[in-house]
Amino acid sequence: MKLDIILCGVGGQGILSIATIIGDAAMAQGLYIKQAEVHGMSQRGGDVHSDLRISSQPIASDLIAKGQADVIISLEPMEALRYLPMLSLDGWIITAAAPFVNIPDYPDMKEIDSQLAQLSQVIRIDVTAIAKEHQIPRCTNIILLGAAQEALGMDYTQLEMSIRTIFARKGESVVAMNLRALALGREYAKHHQTRK
Repeated sequence: MKLDIILCGVGGQGILSIATIIGDAAMAQGLYIKQAEVHGMSQRGGDVHSDLRISSQPIASDLIAKGQADVIISLEPMEALRYLPMLSLDGWIITAAAPFVNIPDYPDMKEIDSQLAQLSQVIRIDVTAIAKEHQIPRCTNIILLGAAQEALGMDYTQLEMSIRTIFARKGESVVAMNLRALALGREYAKHHQTRK
């Protein structure tokens, strides 16, 4: 088993929380993991990404080679395209649909959507709208993780257990919100996957 994941977005969106949950779930299954992170300035909306490598065998490097990522999970659509050269030919992109416009020359969303539509395996999900509709505005990242669950090939119950472990200190209501977010994302992905 080998899984190379790029997690990306803008500072403060919860990318590293997703990495922590996936890593915890992988270790609970006895898998090896390596992680490399680049932290942007969250107050300035800087680029944040994490290379997360999971394997049933020991892993030599924590960096993912160009064209080798199995999955790109992005909380920002332009950031998903930034890492497109890293994606393998049969890889998945799971991205938030709504932009986080943090630069003056942000590309036109029609152009971004057009590029994403050309990809063979993609899930675009408006995590912000879903979070707002279900009154869980701080759980957009976990909704995205739920949408990525099948592409990751990770056991859903194990992800739930990892959420319980990681958010336990914040109280049962926070755990419950995040579990709900995970379920909402998974349900969305079941009906909105694009495969060519």
